[in-house]
Amino acid sequence: MPTKVPSLAEVSKKWVEVTPGRQGYYESGVKGAGADWEKGASDGVVAWKSAISAANIDKMMLGGIKRAGAEKYTRKAGGVGVTHFSSGVSAGQPDFEKGMGPVLDAEAKVDKPARFPRGNTANRRRSEVFQEALTKMRAAQRGAGG
Repeated sequence: MPTKVPSLAEVSKKWVEVTPGRQGYYESGVKGAGADWEKGASDGVVAWKSAISAANIDKMMLGGIKRAGAEKYTRKAGGVGVTHFSSGVSAGQPDFEKGMGPVLDAEAKVDKPARFPRGNTANRRRSEVFQEALTKMRAAQRGAGG
């Protein structure tokens, strides 16, 4: 005998009506959960590497992209994204500063080579010294050497 389940419309309606009222549960659940997240994420590095190295990972990724589709991206970015953009920028300021501080510090330490006349291939070195400094900084930040 088939299992009786509510219709998708009923489940969706209940989710939209009930879930927003559970914001307090969400808030209490995320408070202090950072250490658990960090441990779980760190413990999962081996599984992550295996997953991204799987023979069919490109097909899995492409399948997920196709399943979500351009319409969902446009709808969510144009709706939710737009309404939360300003508050997200404001809330992200401390993280922005934490991320950009080391970048600006690394760039400030770069001794730029002399500028040559326009079109001179030696001018590429001016860009390369910044790329090298930032690559070294990122590797050092992530414990991957420098």
